[in-house]
Amino acid sequence: MSLERLRYPIDALRGRKYPEPAHRYRNEFQRDRDRIVHARAFRRLEDKTQVFGERLSDHFRNRLTHTIEVSQIARTLAVALGLAEDFTEALALAHDIGHPPFAHAGEEALDGCMREFGDRFDHNVHALHIVESFELRYARFPGLNLTFEVREGMVKHSRDFAPGECTEFDEYLPGLRPPLEAQLIDLADEVAYNTADLDDGHSAGLFSMDDIATELPHYAELAAEIRFQFPGAPEKVQFQEVLRRLIDLLVSGLIEGTTENVESHKIDSVDAVRHHPTRLVAMTASAAETNSGLKKFLLSRVYSSPALVEERVHACQGIDRMFRFFLDHPEELPEGHSERIGLMPAHRVVCDYIAGMTDGFFRRTAARLFA
Repeated sequence: MSLERLRYPIDALRGRKYPEPAHRYRNEFQRDRDRIVHARAFRRLEDKTQVFGERLSDHFRNRLTHTIEVSQIARTLAVALGLAEDFTEALALAHDIGHPPFAHAGEEALDGCMREFGDRFDHNVHALHIVESFELRYARFPGLNLTFEVREGMVKHSRDFAPGECTEFDEYLPGLRPPLEAQLIDLADEVAYNTADLDDGHSAGLFSMDDIATELPHYAELAAEIRFQFPGAPEKVQFQEVLRRLIDLLVSGLIEGTTENVESHKIDSVDAVRHHPTRLVAMTASAAETNSGLKKFLLSRVYSSPALVEERVHACQGIDRMFRFFLDHPEELPEGHSERIGLMPAHRVVCDYIAGMTDGFFRRTAARLFA
C-alpha cells in the first residue's frame, strides 16, 4: 500500500519567509513541529472545549487531547502510506490552534459578530495570523517562521480555494490541491473527533451500545463479536473494545481508499497530486458509510442533547456580550491589543483578542467585567 513516490521531498521545500540556517540534526518539518508544540497558542488548547465542557465533567476531551489523538492517527496513516511523517505530524498539531473558546459555538458566535461589519471569523485564517505574527518568541522575525508547506497545509487542510477567493491565501497556490500529507489531516480529524465524541457521549450516559447498533452501519457486527468474546465484561469495557475496532475500521478504510484512489488515477508524483481536479485522500465505500452514519448518530444523540445545547447558547451569548463591550470600551483591552486599534479595524482587534482566550480566561474576564 506504500505511496512513497508521493512522499513530500524535504529537499523540495519552498523555504521560510525569513531565511534561517539549517539545524544540525533536525529536518525542517521537525523544527516546525517543535515550534508549534512550544507556542503559547498550542498550550492554550488545554483549556478550550472540544465538545463537552469542563462544567459537565473533567473526564472528557479538550481541544489539546483531541489534537494529540489527531496527531496519533495522522502519523499512523502517514507511516502506513509511506508519506512524510514529520510533515504530517506538524500539520496535525497545528490544525486547531486557531479555534476560539467554547468549540464551534464560539467560532459561530465570533463569526456572527464579525458579519455585522461585513467581515468574517475563520479559524484557519486566525491560525495563520498566529503563526505569522501573533506568536512572539524570536528576536529575528515575528511569528514562528514556519515553512511554506506547513503554512499552506494549515490553510488547506479542510478545504481548497480558488484564486482570488481569499486574498490572504493568494500566496498558497490557490486552485491547486495540497500534498497528500495535508489532505490526510481533515479525515484523520474526522476519525478522531467522531470516535472520541462517541466515547464521551457514552460516558455521559446519552445512549447505550444497543442504541448505537440500531443506527450505525457495521457497529452491530462489531458489538456482537465483542459480546461473544467477552460475555462477562461490563458494558463500558465492551464499549471500549468495540471503539478500538471502530477506529481500526475507519483508519484501515482510509488507508485502503486512498491507495485505491491514487492507483486508479495513476498518480505518479507530488506535482500530479497538486494538479488533480479533486482530493485523493478518501475512505473506501464501506468505511465512508460507517463514518457518515456516525456523524448522523452524533448529531441526533450528542450535539442536539439539551445539556450541550444549553452550553452552546450560554457560550454564544457570553461571546456576543464581551465582543460588544470591548468595542464600546477599547481602553479595557490589554496594551498589546489596544495598540493595534488604528492600524486595523477595532472589530478585528476585539475578535482576535477573544479568539485567543481559553474557556477559563474568558469566564474570569467576564466575571471581572460584568460582576
